Order: sequence, then C-alpha cells, then structure tokens
Amino acid sequence: MIRGVPPQPVATVNPSAARAAEAGPPIYFRDPDGRPFYSLTPKKTPDGRDYRAVPAGADVSFDEPERPAEALPAAGGERKVKYYRNPMGLADTSPVPKKDSMGMDYIAVYEGDDSDDGSVTLSPGKIQRTGVKSARAELRRIRTLVRAPGTIQLDERRLSVVAMRAESYVQRVADITTGSRVTRGQPLMEIYSPAVSSAAAEYLATITSKATAGIEPYGRGARQRLMNLDVPEPVIAEIERSRTVPIAIQWSAPRDGIVLQRTATEGMRAQPGDVLFRIADVSLVWAVVDLAERDLGLVAVGQPVMVRARSYPGRSFDGQISVIYPQLNKETRTARVRVELQNADLALLPDMYVDAEIDTGNGAPVLSVAESAVLDTGSRQAVLIDKGRGRFEPREVKLGRRGEGYVEIRDGLAEGDAVVTSANFLIDAESNLKAALRGFADPGGLHNTGLSGDETVGAKP
Repeated sequence: MIRGVPPQPVATVNPSAARAAEAGPPIYFRDPDGRPFYSLTPKKTPDGRDYRAVPAGADVSFDEPERPAEALPAAGGERKVKYYRNPMGLADTSPVPKKDSMGMDYIAVYEGDDSDDGSVTLSPGKIQRTGVKSARAELRRIRTLVRAPGTIQLDERRLSVVAMRAESYVQRVADITTGSRVTRGQPLMEIYSPAVSSAAAEYLATITSKATAGIEPYGRGARQRLMNLDVPEPVIAEIERSRTVPIAIQWSAPRDGIVLQRTATEGMRAQPGDVLFRIADVSLVWAVVDLAERDLGLVAVGQPVMVRARSYPGRSFDGQISVIYPQLNKETRTARVRVELQNADLALLPDMYVDAEIDTGNGAPVLSVAESAVLDTGSRQAVLIDKGRGRFEPREVKLGRRGEGYVEIRDGLAEGDAVVTSANFLIDAESNLKAALRGFADPGGLHNTGLSGDETVGAKP
C-alpha cells in the first residue's frame, strides 16, 4: 500500500456473467424450469421468477459450424477452399474471405462440394430437420386396379319368347305371372289354332293310312309342317301315340328362367308374331361397365374382375372380361366392357348398379419405388439417389405402371439403389441454388446438374 493513497476496491468477476458476455447478447428468453415456454423479451413466471436469457452461443443447433477462413490450415490433408459464397444466397462469390453489407462472413465452399455431377451435400442437422427419408428400389408386383361403374344386364343368349306362328286363341293360362320362375317343359297355356289343328289332322291321316309305304315321304312332310308351326315336340308325340287330334294344344316353357313379361290372357286372339311370354335365364348375367377412355389400354379380354353390388355391402362377385365393345361414347368418353357373372341365387337383378374393380397387373415383379420419390416436370422425371454421408445425386428415370403407391422404373435405376422418398423437393431446391451460384461463379456459364437449367423439377404432389 502506498502511504497517503486510499485503498482501491478489488474488482471481482462473476464467472457466469463472463460466460454470458462471451456468448453474446441474449436472442430469446426461456422458462427457468426448462418447460417449453419462450419469449423474445424479458418476462417473469407467474410466481415472480425471471425467464432465463439464452445467448446465441448457447442456442441448440444441428448445423455443422462454419469454420472461418483464418482457422483453415493451409496444409495438412484438409479440404481446400475453392471460393466463398454470399451467406444470404445472393449471386455473389469471392475468391477470398469477405463480409457482406450486414457484417456476415461469406460461407466457404470446398473442393468437391460443388461437383459437376449435380449432387448436393447436406449437413446431418439439415437432413434431420427436413425429415429426409430414403428407401431402396425393389422388385415388387404392382397391382393396378381400374375402378368403374356399371349395370347388370341380361345375357342376350339366354332370352326366349313364346309367340304363335299362326292365328290362335288362348283358352286357358297357367297360374304364372311376371316374375314367376319356370322350368323347361312347364305348361304355360292352352291354345286353339285352326292352322295347327288342320296340320295335326293331316299328319294323323298319313300315319293311320294302311298304304303307308306309298305315302311315307308325304307323312314326313306333314310332320314337318307341325314343327314349322312351332308345335311342342311332346304334343306331336302324343298325337302319334293316341292317334287323336287334340282340340286345345298345351304350350310349354322353352327354357328354365324367370318370366319377364306375360301378355297372354284367357280368350284373347293372338296374331302371328304376338309375344305372349318372355322368359330369361338369369343364372348367368352380364355386368356392362363404363370404362374411362384413359384406362382402355390397361384392360384385355380374360382379365379378372371383382364386382360389388350397391345393394349388398360387403359381398363381391367374381368374373372376367368377355368382350370389349369396339366403340366409344363420344359424350362421356367411355368404352363399354362386358363381364360375365354367375348368379345362381338370383341376387343380381337387371339394371342393378354395380362397381367393378379390374386387376390389370400381370403378376410379374418389376423394379419400383414409392411414387413420392419421383420429381416430375411433365416432360422429365427424376429421382434423388442417396449416396450416403449426406450426399444426394439426381438421376433421370423412365416410368411405367403405377399402383398402390408405387411406380415402375423401366430405366435409370438398379435394384438396391437408395432413393429419397421424403422431403426430396427441399433437396431439389438446394441443388438448384447451388447450380445458380456456380453459374455466376463460373465464366463458362451454368453447369448442368441434371435437375437445374432451363427447367426446374418440381416436387410431385
């Protein structure tokens, strides 16, 4: 101590304050208990405690820190700095370290980071934040389902009508109405026809004559006349057996099926060609499906089809394509496809609405990736290859069929290649930015990155 000089107070340094000063001014304030509450200005908790200041140096960051140029050794095996780019992404580069107008250091670009193969390298922190995910291209069966509406129609080959070929009178009608189910040979009505009775009498005369040898050909002609009048075979056999001509002839059903129409009434006069009954076999029906024009090239005769009727939720009917109609509806731009369906329990009714699913897959596994992995401009398609260690490379591909969230790759990839399936549009944007910066830095012009240039590959929605 110097005599006559008062003692000076000794300055003490608070270690925490010194660390805070070194870390810089606070950038935000957070809850003192570590709960997820933050504030941009000083704040207090409900019990009166101050929020804790968080300086820039104490903030959590997943980015790899940028090393200043002065800290990079000139030798020793480390990568060499090629140039420095603007920290705000502006088209400005510098061969030496510099600062922008706001005092921010230019970012060093090392040799290999701006390779001409179009690849881009991301830090682990950026990959984690953007949610980049990759999956390998694999062989899988792509099941492409074509869905289309349709209606149930009767099989044209299983329809029959009961009509007279000569003037007739209906004497009696069986207890059969529209909607009744009939079997082949079941009696429908009794009719009297002068033409049929005359032909039956003529035929009977020929078969009962004593001189059958001389008139046998004429007898065959008389029987043929009855057949031409559509007389049922059992009636002709009964004439031959009983040697009598019936007054009323019993008419029977020509097939098993459902009576769709009955116009016969007792006592009516039927002219030749009048339809008295209309019968359809509905054990086999058609589903006529209206297929969109764009899907016409995916279907072929013989492909399996699953049909669901809106009247029976949870139930399906299996069939296959039998006919593709050779015409297009110009108003709806749809083509008709016919599917044959078994209908043993008669659940499917004519004109019923159905929904069809046509499996257009061929069963053979093909190389495929997730649809989200494809970057599509409309004229070009590309994927991003994950080369590992944060490096991604664009590659143009040719696509095939799509289905169930996957797309076939016909060219450009090999089995096992890892492709980016999530956040690929962010990597694409980073690649485009790098290409632009290289274009301004390179006197020769813009490099070809595979994704950048005169068109930008946008993310597939």
